[in-house]
Amino acid sequence: MGSFFSHPSGSEVLKKNQEYISEMNRIKMERWIQMHYQIKEREAAMQISRARELFYWLASFYCVSTVGFIGRFNVTRRSVTLAPIVPLSFIVAYYADLAYGTKIHRITAEAEMIMQHEPELLEWPSGLPTVSEIDTARLEIDDKVRLHPHQM
Repeated sequence: MGSFFSHPSGSEVLKKNQEYISEMNRIKMERWIQMHYQIKEREAAMQISRARELFYWLASFYCVSTVGFIGRFNVTRRSVTLAPIVPLSFIVAYYADLAYGTKIHRITAEAEMIMQHEPELLEWPSGLPTVSEIDTARLEIDDKVRLHPHQM
């Protein structure tokens, strides 16, 4: 065993504990940020894949309907028969740009511009929720569950 003087004092232990807790909180926050970033990446990948899947369907519909419109035009010789090709072309082009073009980059650039130059558009109605508002809502839900357990 050591002597009384070989043990660290209470203030030294408290300081080391505070440093340890601060470091753990920093690591915890970094992990939380990284986790949410990865979740957002996965959500963006899902949106892009959804746009690509929709593009496949729209492009197939466009091709089939265009062949039908041209065939109908050859029979009737009426130019009105080809009119639906114009709006369908815009829709297919939009989704092609979204799925495989630079639309995602343009959307991101526009969002960054809004965040930098128009932050007032991003404000939430009634501001950020406070801890007391969150706790009040949580307690109200708990009360409802206790009073009416069969309805939840």
